[in-house]
Amino acid sequence: MMLTIHDVQIHNLQVNADERGHLVEIFREDWDLYDSDPAMSYYSMTYPGITRAWHKHNRGQVDHFVCPQGRIKIGVYDDREDSPTQGELDTFVIGEHNQQVIRIPGDCWHGFKAIGDSPAILINFPTNLYDYDDPDEERLPYDTDKIPLDWDEEPSG
Repeated sequence: MMLTIHDVQIHNLQVNADERGHLVEIFREDWDLYDSDPAMSYYSMTYPGITRAWHKHNRGQVDHFVCPQGRIKIGVYDDREDSPTQGELDTFVIGEHNQQVIRIPGDCWHGFKAIGDSPAILINFPTNLYDYDDPDEERLPYDTDKIPLDWDEEPSG
């Protein structure tokens, strides 16, 4: 897949498998993907067919999405006025079949949909702590006309 959005990065994860199962490193301080240390980590479970979109952060947060179980379709839309890729949309399908970390500039609109027949686990390593009293989140509905993504469209490739 060719990236279009400025500052979005993909890092392929190595799956170390043997007769017992597998092990996958999802964070290492020596990877250049994490340009600053994550401030926290969390995971969410999403039922098949559920879309969690759209949101963005306005205080410099960068997200790092990993999907170790299930499959998700990630959308990233760049509406930053100073960006060389303003108006561009990237989509990625990651999960058990395609172990990757997707680095998402938080000031781009982003979200995901659980695809397939089983629940999906998303792990995120954001660079800012979540502020319960003053969340750094601007939101739009998943089906907004402001972002040109049909979540139900089949991924190409």
